[in-house]
Amino acid sequence: MGIALADAAKSLGAEVTLVLGPVEIRPENKDINIVPVTTASEMAAECIRIFPLCDIAILAAAVADFTPETSSKAKIKKTEGPLILKLVPTTDIASELGRMKKPGQLVVGFALETGNELENALGKLRKKNLDLIVLNSLRDPGAGFGHDTNRITLVDRNNNIDKFELKTKKEAAYDILGKIVTLTASGK
Repeated sequence: MGIALADAAKSLGAEVTLVLGPVEIRPENKDINIVPVTTASEMAAECIRIFPLCDIAILAAAVADFTPETSSKAKIKKTEGPLILKLVPTTDIASELGRMKKPGQLVVGFALETGNELENALGKLRKKNLDLIVLNSLRDPGAGFGHDTNRITLVDRNNNIDKFELKTKKEAAYDILGKIVTLTASGK
């Protein structure tokens, strides 16, 4: 969805910077400024660095919630008994940007849910100080990861809910951007 959103926003005349993790696909529009990252901590650092220069941040990446406490550049040799990995939380980028948000800035988040979808998305919207959340469900065939299609529900900070049928990610991107335009025109 992030790449589809970047292409759609650029086609509508936006200046687009895409913080992009290690993926196989790239935006079609070559005028999109790409900031490549590899880790969740790199993505957090770049998003936090860039955000003060943005009017709108759309956080579509599925960033890991946890990362190993320690890492090794060398192979970890097999030993007797189990290997115990300690995981520590990654920076919650949406929460950080929601906390940093200044008047006039808009933060859009995503929620991929497997149960209590709407309730969980509303909780995330409020807790992270988002203006809009895009809800996806793994229970919807053809939606989410590994598909060129998605079925989204948009929930804004005023509790307006817009449900969409299964569409291409490109079409869904324009639906999301249309809602963002509506929110910015109304002053949120």
